[in-house]
Amino acid sequence: MTTLFANARLIDPEGPSETTGSLLVEKGSITAIGDVATPKGAVVIDCQGRCLAPGIVDLGVKIGEPGERHKESFRSAGLAAAAGGVTTIIARPDTNPAIDTPEVLEFVTRRAAEASPVRIRHMAALTKGRAGREMTEIGFLLDAGAIAFTDCDHVVTDTKVLSRALAYAKSLGALVMGHPQDPGLSAGAATTSGKFASLRGLPGVSPMAERIGLDRDIGLIEMTGARYHFDQITTARALPPLERAKKNGFDVTAGTSIHHLTLNEFDLGDYRTFFKVKPPLRSEGDRLAMVEAVASGLIDIISSMHTPQDEESKRLPYEEAASGAVALETLLAAAMRLYHAGQLTLPQLFRAMALNPARRLGLPQGRLAEGAPADLVLFDPDAPFVLDRFTLRSKSKNTPFDGQRMEGRVLGTWVAGTRVFGMEA
Repeated sequence: MTTLFANARLIDPEGPSETTGSLLVEKGSITAIGDVATPKGAVVIDCQGRCLAPGIVDLGVKIGEPGERHKESFRSAGLAAAAGGVTTIIARPDTNPAIDTPEVLEFVTRRAAEASPVRIRHMAALTKGRAGREMTEIGFLLDAGAIAFTDCDHVVTDTKVLSRALAYAKSLGALVMGHPQDPGLSAGAATTSGKFASLRGLPGVSPMAERIGLDRDIGLIEMTGARYHFDQITTARALPPLERAKKNGFDVTAGTSIHHLTLNEFDLGDYRTFFKVKPPLRSEGDRLAMVEAVASGLIDIISSMHTPQDEESKRLPYEEAASGAVALETLLAAAMRLYHAGQLTLPQLFRAMALNPARRLGLPQGRLAEGAPADLVLFDPDAPFVLDRFTLRSKSKNTPFDGQRMEGRVLGTWVAGTRVFGMEA
């Protein structure tokens, strides 16, 4: 089918630019942009001046298959992603069992293709069972379709095991994603240490735990030359060594979560467990430093770090409650807070949410360019709504934005030119 998106506010993260014009889609790809004549027989979608941007590529999504399907399935995650303008999910391997063999990877790849309306690519575990003792068969997993390797928040403490895994990944050109954290310092922590944690009587972790974990990993990257991505940088103390690593020419990128860009430690208030995430929410100074780092390009990627948890694991005392929040469906609306505050432009946001993750993973998505896949999101950045968590399409409803006034409504989402969310989906 040929589709013409007319009268659109085109958000181009490559330019970066915002222009008004049209975009033509044929056979699942973008074929023309700008002042485009309407081809005979084309379906015309009048965007009415609303924003048309490349679909979000969300790096680091937790899906419950296999093992925790009651928290999230490929189907429910795909529906939530489509409603949030996410067209490509990069799923984590922290499942039960972990995605650490080609057989498990092939199973989840097949299930995702059958059930999800959006694209899903999988990362595989770096070590067997994410236990940090023996590396996985990285070569076989690459052949089976693994897009990157990570043990998620299970930090590999044995530096010899990690250095060998990084050296082997380097030899194969594989990307490794790590969680910058010193596990000894952060064990048992529920919030960031400081006056607020003391007043609430909660066990805290120093921001230095992130800095120490980052420094160690940068040393191993220097030793092995591996391609490496830090999943979440959340403290100002971690930025100087990250900047030095990039200036030294190391193949390093870094991400942060939308929650650490839009919330701070005071939001947990009276022990509200929906605000308990990992790493814990930081100070307002740290939050502003993260926003500035995204604006400058020091932090490359913004992701949802979507982590569904059921009611039973969240309705506990704060210290005992599970960490994590769902965010596939709220990522874009939460990002609009940064846009409306004048902190980040729309092209900057889509550079971090679509273009950069696609580039880092070697994917063709994330661009508004001729020949690029027609993975698109049409949204109104000014449309207000009050979020009701029970309307979310995720099976789990653990969002910190419940009851909050948001701006930014997704009107339609397309994958390879096919509408997967909106009036015609």
